Amino acid sequence: MKIYYEFIFLLNFLLDFMILYGTKRILKINKKNFRLIFGSLIGTSTTLFLFIKISNFTLIILKIVLSFFINYASFGKKNIIKNTGYFYLISIILGGSFYLLDFSKNIYCYYLLLIIGSAFIIFIFCKEFLSYKEKIVNKYLVKIVYQKKEYLLEGFIDTGNRLVSPIKKESVILVNLKIPLKKVIYVPYKALNTSGIIPCIRPDKIIINNKKISHCLIGIATEKFAFSDANCILPNKLKEELC
Repeated sequence: MKIYYEFIFLLNFLLDFMILYGTKRILKINKKNFRLIFGSLIGTSTTLFLFIKISNFTLIILKIVLSFFINYASFGKKNIIKNTGYFYLISIILGGSFYLLDFSKNIYCYYLLLIIGSAFIIFIFCKEFLSYKEKIVNKYLVKIVYQKKEYLLEGFIDTGNRLVSPIKKESVILVNLKIPLKKVIYVPYKALNTSGIIPCIRPDKIIINNKKISHCLIGIATEKFAFSDANCILPNKLKEELC
């Protein structure tokens, strides 16, 4: 079965564009898509290597050099090594995902499956990677000292936690802990279709990522949090302070 050069060129262009777009999404690079198109056109020049007799070592060197040109054209010179590294990471994941498929028959429907499957794989990878990255970025080590006892917790910032005390307007850190309560401060809350009062305490000390935090209460939550790994929910107000 004949495979036309135009088809290989188009296939290579589409794959390069999807990989570059995935790199852009993961690294949150603010560049226009027309630059990705230009970078993808540079990437399609690798199809010319099919008609040139060169050693495998030379081919690898040329492809590495070309990949830097592709990323330079797409994203600029800033963080070019990092951008190229993620470009290769997505390429390797994509190549590994299709390693088990048999394209030896050169049937066009196989290549159509390759294009559709590549888009799906890159979409899933970017979504999961960004979700994991967000959890890591918003994850904090919280140390609470109360009544001469120390509690070490893993906390996440929740943009929905805007709970404050009614008088002093102190933010509330929610925890899933059994703490002997003394001098309880009751803070009313109102959420979707529900309202109530949460018992709070004023701790002796709060340290988040080695930074001392003041003017915060500790609210004792009775229900488990939606975050599976979290036993401490930090208020949205602390986001700027912890940056």
